[in-house]
Order: sequence, then structure tokens, then C-alpha cells
Amino acid sequence: MQKKIALIGSGNAFFKDEGIGLYAAKYLKENYVFTPEVEIVDGGTLGFKLMPLLLEFDEVVIINTASDEGAKVGSISVKTTDEFLDATLIKKTANEVEIVEMLQICALSENMAETTLISVVPKDVVSVEVGLSLELRNSWDAYVHAAIEKLKSLRVEVEKKEKETTLEQILDIFANPSVEFNRGF
Repeated sequence: MQKKIALIGSGNAFFKDEGIGLYAAKYLKENYVFTPEVEIVDGGTLGFKLMPLLLEFDEVVIINTASDEGAKVGSISVKTTDEFLDATLIKKTANEVEIVEMLQICALSENMAETTLISVVPKDVVSVEVGLSLELRNSWDAYVHAAIEKLKSLRVEVEKKEKETTLEQILDIFANPSVEFNRGF
């Protein structure tokens, strides 16, 4: 039986760097084909409402920000749930708090998906704007690559589509509801 896999973009697109998980999930959905299919979910700031996904899927990859103490802005980490929960996290946003608490609760279940968190340390989660700091723009390719590599390690074939939707186009989708693309996943 084939494993059910989900990739969840988490964060708040309206607080600059905190939206990077959402931007990356949308970027992956627009630019790649995954075999077997990977359900790409706009987790936004759903926090606890994501719990059913952690119980429904076999493998879950969450892409988000995490304010690791002492870590350099723009640094990327790939951690299992246990490693993530054992880290020294400075929970700067409500979304970071909810993700940690949701994982702590779900970890008590025997049915929890094998969950990996791919996180980048943000610089600016206070400015009210859709966009990324220079540091996170510089980490963008590595962040997307980390997600692709994790999916490949789960035996997912990843194929790039011919026409690319750029990071700037993705940011425009989130910033302007009138853009012809639909933000929805």
C-alpha cells in the first residue's frame, strides 16, 4: 500500500518572513509534479486545525519558520517532531506556539504521521507586509531544495514543470487577491 504524503505550508503571509512556508508550498505546487501525488496544504495559521492531517496521513512535511535560539537568520533546519520539540525554540509568533503545542498533543497518539519540519529562522515577523527579508530571499533556493530533497527521501519522484512561476509571482498572488492566479491550494 502506498503511503499518503502531505506537505503543509504554515505561517502568516501578512507578517513578512513568517509567510515563507506558505510561499514555498504554493511555489512547489505551481512548479512541480509529484509522483505519487503529494497533497499540498495551505496550513496558514490553522494551528490546531491541522491535527487531523497529522493523524490521516502516513508522512507529513511541515515547512515554516522557527525562531531557534542562537541560530543565524536564514539558517534552515530539517528535524523530526522529537528533534523539533527538543530544540530551544523562542516562540515569537502565535503560529509558532500553536505548531509546537499541536505537535506535542499529536505525539501522544500512536497514529501520528511521521512528521518532518523544515524551518528557516526569520528576520522580520513584525512588519505587516507580504514579502521576504533579504536574508530569507537569499535562503529561498536552499529552503525549497530542502523540501524537495525530503520528498525524494520519501520515494516521491519530483519533476519540474516547463513554465516556472517565480517567487515574485507567488508573492504577488498573496499580496493581490485580484491576481489571475488563485491563492488557494
